[in-house]
Amino acid sequence: MSDTDLFSPLNSPAGEPISLAQYAERAYLEYALSVVKGRALPDVCDGAKPVQRRILYSMQRMGLGFGGSGGAPKPVKSARVVGDVLGKFHPHGDTAAYDAMVRMAQDFSLRYPLIDGQGNFGSRDGDGAAAMRYTEARLAPIARLLLDELDEGTVDFVPNYDGSFEEPRQLPARLPFVLLNGASGIAVGLATEIPSHNLREVAGAAVALIRQPELPDEALFRLIPGPDYPGGGQIISSASDIQDAYRGGRGSLKVRARWKIEDLARGQWQLVVHELPPGTSAQKVLEEIEDLTNPKVKTGKKALTADQTQLKGVMLSVLDAVRDESSKDAPVRLVFEPKSRTVEQQELITTLLAHTSLETNAPINLTMVGRDGRPTQKSLRQMLQEWVAFRLDTVQRRSRHRLDKVLDRIHVLEGRQLVLLNLDEVIRIIRESDDPKAALIARFRLSDRQAEDILEIRLRQLARLEALKIEQELKELRGEQARLEDILGNPASLRRTVIKEIEADVKAHGDDRRTLIQEERRAVAEVKVVDEPVTVVVSDKGWVRALKGHEVDPGSLAFKSGDALRAHFACRTVDTLVVLGSNGRVYNAAVSALPGGRGDGQPITSLIELESGTQPVHYFAGAGETTLLLANSGGFGLLVRATDLQTRQKAGKSFLTLDEGEQVLPPVVVGAGQTQVACLSAGGRMLVFGLAELKLQPNGGKGLTLMALEDGETLTGVTGFADAVRVLGTGRGGKPRDELVKGSALASHTQKRARKGAKVEGVLKPSQLLPGSLG
Repeated sequence: MSDTDLFSPLNSPAGEPISLAQYAERAYLEYALSVVKGRALPDVCDGAKPVQRRILYSMQRMGLGFGGSGGAPKPVKSARVVGDVLGKFHPHGDTAAYDAMVRMAQDFSLRYPLIDGQGNFGSRDGDGAAAMRYTEARLAPIARLLLDELDEGTVDFVPNYDGSFEEPRQLPARLPFVLLNGASGIAVGLATEIPSHNLREVAGAAVALIRQPELPDEALFRLIPGPDYPGGGQIISSASDIQDAYRGGRGSLKVRARWKIEDLARGQWQLVVHELPPGTSAQKVLEEIEDLTNPKVKTGKKALTADQTQLKGVMLSVLDAVRDESSKDAPVRLVFEPKSRTVEQQELITTLLAHTSLETNAPINLTMVGRDGRPTQKSLRQMLQEWVAFRLDTVQRRSRHRLDKVLDRIHVLEGRQLVLLNLDEVIRIIRESDDPKAALIARFRLSDRQAEDILEIRLRQLARLEALKIEQELKELRGEQARLEDILGNPASLRRTVIKEIEADVKAHGDDRRTLIQEERRAVAEVKVVDEPVTVVVSDKGWVRALKGHEVDPGSLAFKSGDALRAHFACRTVDTLVVLGSNGRVYNAAVSALPGGRGDGQPITSLIELESGTQPVHYFAGAGETTLLLANSGGFGLLVRATDLQTRQKAGKSFLTLDEGEQVLPPVVVGAGQTQVACLSAGGRMLVFGLAELKLQPNGGKGLTLMALEDGETLTGVTGFADAVRVLGTGRGGKPRDELVKGSALASHTQKRARKGAKVEGVLKPSQLLPGSLG
């Protein structure tokens, strides 16, 4: 289905039978489009969703807008506004309309609130607003930037839901409110998450684009360095991350709270958080700390998990108490008291950031309804360009509308001026003529409009017509006519007018940035682990444990019935156990988190989250600087450091690319002094080549071809070695064979990487390779 079909009315030819599936598809698509364009997504031109636009328009028509000689209007009950909106424009539930109205009045939800609310309009802690019968509202002064030009021919009006009233298709926004206040919404198959921005910065970027449409991205991003959230906070993402989100229209920013240290008596101190990141409330942070310091046993468990116990200990070791001292004077004031004055300030800060919503991610999804009526994900440049085009068109329409009125007034005044010179005769014609209008037109060559105006003027007003006043007004109107015609006929004049108006609006409503943009590293709470030697033991059935020291006799280890030793690794408590999955993903478990003692350990599946159908196939634990050779049965392999296999995600990360039917081979440690690689095929061929022909691939992937395999053949083993290699397998009579290949015998297998190699002599069925020694 083409885009044109997707956004066209879905009407079948009369009488054409359609299947139930076709009917359901059409009905659902109509519903989806209704939700996307009629409820959930903002318009790029005025930044408003339909319900918001209807609320603002209705309030303006009720006389609740600032402006004029009357000064500030008196607020009215919110229920009156909601009733007017529902009855005339928005045939939905009153809760939907009131919730939208409340949000437009909350200074912690919108960067520039459009409604001035009186009463309880909720709090950033999630408290709801009072019922609409208790609250009052009027338009905020900044709302005039959306509404003032409504009656000046700037936008189209469309019938309301029953055709009894008209409503604006868009509001004539004097600034790009879609960026100023942002938007959040979920539609059918689409969602939007547009952050708020600073008025001065956005206006400056709009002016720059009007002056220079081909403004480079770098200059645009200097003007708008990032979002400006209502609650302030700090963006710690890099400038490149922010710019990538703006270029593509989608991304995620790392944001954190802002705080200060308050010194108390006798060397005591406390941490005070005074700004929170978007989507975070003081109540949410308090609940998170309660869950960490007083955790509940998870469903299906008999006791706290190791992670819960560990986090509880970490938090209680640095934090003594937390209080919410937020008030009218301090909208956000969270006080954290350290366990003692000797606690490092940075340690407390890092612990709180790492384990609570004081540091979080803020999504960016610049999806909106464009000028063409299509919901689209746009870049920052596209959003501004479309709004600039809309504003230029709006000012042009306003100027044309005003010019028509000016010309009409000039025409009327010219008629009055002509009549003024013959006032007695005009009065006589009006008194004596049966058809004074026709008589006036015939006598003075007036137009129908001019004659109608003369006849509508009262006689005493005709007598008081003063030539000087008419002449003065005509002079002013002709000056305005010239200015308007210049705007309409000269694109440069049009651009200058728009720029001048934007700069005036910035002067009236601009303010300083609230959100600090300063790149920082993401807070990571490092659990202090005593660095000591341990031996990690893995059984065939995937049970793992860590025994103290390296002097562990594998033969003395006990296992569950039917289980046996799979592998053991001499490492340290600060190392990581790496698990290779059958799907090529790698998973991690901290060695320090593995159970010790004399028990059977813990199944590895309880420490990691395997995908359905995936099995753990190989393991490794050791120093992060260890070089490993990873290979698969399809003949491909690569070199990595052990640290490259580490991940913070329990669900692991994709690392090895496997084709269908390929299996991961055990990881091979490449030791110091090992300069060659040996590969063994299932057909009994061995290939030897230099280790330098492989390269480190820290991000994983398919790897390089290690050995050329024949159809149906697989790679069964690889190893690194220095000067000799041991080939294990079976000889004649099925007896085990251990052949040391060296010297000239080794040379017969030495070729370039990706060659076939040669048959191994002396071993009928070779199965494994190990590094050998000439000593």
